[in-house]
Amino acid sequence: MDDAGQKKDTRKRKGAAAEEHAATFLSQLGYDIVDRNWRCRSGEIDIVARYQESLIFVEVRSRSVNSRFGTPAESVNMHKMNQVRKTAEVYLLYKQVDFSSINIRFDVIAVHLNPDMSVSSLEHITEAF
Repeated sequence: MDDAGQKKDTRKRKGAAAEEHAATFLSQLGYDIVDRNWRCRSGEIDIVARYQESLIFVEVRSRSVNSRFGTPAESVNMHKMNQVRKTAEVYLLYKQVDFSSINIRFDVIAVHLNPDMSVSSLEHITEAF
């Protein structure tokens, strides 16, 4: 595998590890994980969860502990927010969710990963956008 392929593979493994840590974290808080990595033409939703009267769309972002590229949360820019919103709209239509009985929320979980893929820190930002 060339360097580009190895970097992509490492990035995928880091993303998968961060999403697994985020889902475990939410489950421990009492959230019901409804879907993970739900895809359509608009994009992908990392985690869809239910908590109390809310359906939550969760964007998981990760960085290595020694990253020079800012925090994971800072990487959620306006383009990404709009993409997640649009994908969530498609999800709600596809799943025929009754809007009158549920609140919709967008959260971000920011994960700093150690070299062994364990969590160095995890921040849950509710109502992030």
